[in-house]
This record gives sequence, C-alpha cells and structure tokens, in this order.
Amino acid sequence: MTTVRIVFALQSLRAARAPDGSDVPDWRLHQRLIVLADDAGHRGVPLWLRVFGHKELLGRVALLSRLGRPAADAEEPSGLLETAVRLLRTAGTEVSAVDIEPASDDVAELRWDTVTARVGLATPREPRPVTVSAEYGLALAAVAGAPVRVADEVMDRLAVPVPGEDMLAPFLPLADARPPGGPGQPRRFEPRNMAFTGGLDYWELAGSFSEAGQPAGQDYSCTAADQSAVLAATVPEPAGSAVLVQAIYAEDYRGAAVTFRGQLRATGVAGQAGLHLAVSGPPDGPSGRPLLDHGSSLTAPSSSDWTWHEVTVSVPGAATAIRLGISLAGHGRIELRGAELTPAPPGTLE
Repeated sequence: MTTVRIVFALQSLRAARAPDGSDVPDWRLHQRLIVLADDAGHRGVPLWLRVFGHKELLGRVALLSRLGRPAADAEEPSGLLETAVRLLRTAGTEVSAVDIEPASDDVAELRWDTVTARVGLATPREPRPVTVSAEYGLALAAVAGAPVRVADEVMDRLAVPVPGEDMLAPFLPLADARPPGGPGQPRRFEPRNMAFTGGLDYWELAGSFSEAGQPAGQDYSCTAADQSAVLAATVPEPAGSAVLVQAIYAEDYRGAAVTFRGQLRATGVAGQAGLHLAVSGPPDGPSGRPLLDHGSSLTAPSSSDWTWHEVTVSVPGAATAIRLGISLAGHGRIELRGAELTPAPPGTLE
C-alpha cells in the first residue's frame, strides 16, 4: 500500500483539465478535484468528489485540508465526525487507516461513483473494517489523523508523474500551474475569465443556504453575455442573498492589499448590491474558513448606467484564499464588466 497526502484544488472545476491537456467532460462540472499525492514517488492520482452545495463544500474543504497539518495543530473537536472520533476513542476504538479502493480492477479513473473507502477500526477485541463513501472516509481520516492509503497496483496504473513541487500542476490549467513570475511576468494565482468571454467558467453562484446545506430555492440565477456577468433574482421576494464569485489562492498577495474594481449596472435593486471581496484563512473546523478581511462597494438601487466601483482589502500573511465577485440581496439584478484584481499601492489602507 502507498500512503498518500490529500491535496485539494481550490479552483472551480470548470477550470480543470485532464493530464493530457484535454478539457474535462461535462459530468465533472458539479464535482471537486483532489489529488492523492505520493510525495516520495513524485506522482499523484486525481480523485473527483461530487459536491451538492456550497455549504457542504466548505465543510469538506475544512476537513480534507487538515490532513496536511501536524496532529499537534488539531483544533478542539466540534463537528459531527470529530465528535464520532471522540466517542470511538472513548470506547477504546481507533481509526487505524483509510484505504481508497476502486470498485473493480479495470477502473480508468477515480471518482465518487467508482471508489469507496475502507476504514480500519482497531477495537479492543479485534480489527474491524467498515466501508463508506470515499469523501466521508477521507473526512474521517482527516479528523482522526489516520493515514490514507492506495493499493500499489492502483498507483502504478493511474498515477501521473509530477516533476515539480506543485502536485496540482498536471491537473489544473496551464495558467494556474506557472511558477511565480518575476518582473513583467504574470502572477501565478491570478483571476481567470475576468471578461466573461468563456461564459461563467471559473465563477460559481453561492449565497444563503438552508439547514440541509442546499440552496434556498431557485431565488437567484446568473448568466454571462457580451463580456459581462449578470446576477439576478428570479422571484419577486427572494430569500437571503447571493454572490457570483471566483476563488483564487492568496499566496502571491500576502502581506499587502488588493483592489478589486469593475463597472456595475443595477436594475430594480431594493436591497444591497455591489462588488464583493473577501480574504479567508486556513480552515478551522467543519464550518469552513475564517474570514480575515472583507469589503463591498455598494451601488445605488437605480444605477442604470455603467459606473466604476472598487474595493480594497488587506491580505494578511495567514490568508489562504481570496474571493471576488458581485453580491445581491433582495430582488433586482446587477451586472459586472471590466473586472480586474490588482495589488494595491503600498500605504493604500493606512
């Protein structure tokens, strides 16, 4: 068995690509990519997990990303899986390992419906395996601090060589796999499709969710046309609020400030609408990533003409992600064009 490390791809799945450079098939547009990384062998296997809602995604990101953190850094348990692990330990049972197992020997790739997780439980009497879905097996390994393993023959058949340190490089767009550029070179973690020439690739709709983790009805929708994006309410009295955003890694912007600007046009807005810019830190539990800084640039309810707006926030050294886009609360619609994210001049926020 090969012990692997979990590497989560923060970017939208619409941005992902196959190792041969081809586009991903349509069925992956509602899934998220993680890589089972064999650091010693400099190789990785992509694993696709299905995600049903933004709230569920945040919970899984928080759990999966903890695999790469030392056990001494673990927080006080608070989620359901963490509570389950505590109860198991109280009963004298430990999660010894989690093995990712394909459904058959001829599986061409690993995804939510072709693999399961075999959870090894070390009980006071005898070891007992339990088979669960891959995503929950990985989450359980995360909170228990148990190793994740893949059969050697599966790694040999499906793993992709990774020559550099970036384990995601073979599976993400070339623009996201570049090394950090020097003067005059593009940044490594820069926003993509800011002119919406690729529709809503790299962008996702999120916002208020029900207790079950599902979107609050179909109260909001988003489209892209004529190099602009539109976020609009679909019912007269929509519940909650919505954002159309994309997320990027914060690594290239830490220790400074960033400015998000663009032209906005609003129609029939009764609540709040405008630019959205937020900076978050490492996951601190199943609730997701703590918000380190955020800002908005509200537009007038009847600003039917295109108007430039901008918002600037600081990016602390602990930041891991930046989310940028537009937000809408209540009925109406808001449009965005000419969007750009740039480092703010030194002293902007002083």
